[in-house]
Amino acid sequence: MIIGSVTCECMLYNAQSLKDKRSVIKSIITRVKNRLNVACAEIGHQDVWQRTELIFVSVATSKIPVEKELERALRILDGNAEIERASTRYEWL
Repeated sequence: MIIGSVTCECMLYNAQSLKDKRSVIKSIITRVKNRLNVACAEIGHQDVWQRTELIFVSVATSKIPVEKELERALRILDGNAEIERASTRYEWL
């Protein structure tokens, strides 16, 4: 069994409040959870309104399907014009 995670630190330049930030984050998390076999959550910078840290996690019997699911999740994240990925870190277990 392979567990893969990708942690992304992101910037939300147009967010003017925590409410703006949370609406963007919630839409991304909902879209990823509905479309993919991936768990995701906001894990950092929860009290800062123009910065966030998201994690996406997937589990499978081999590395290739996990990697594909995580890449699809990153495409959904990158497809949102309101958020920009600043750094990305992969971890494999």
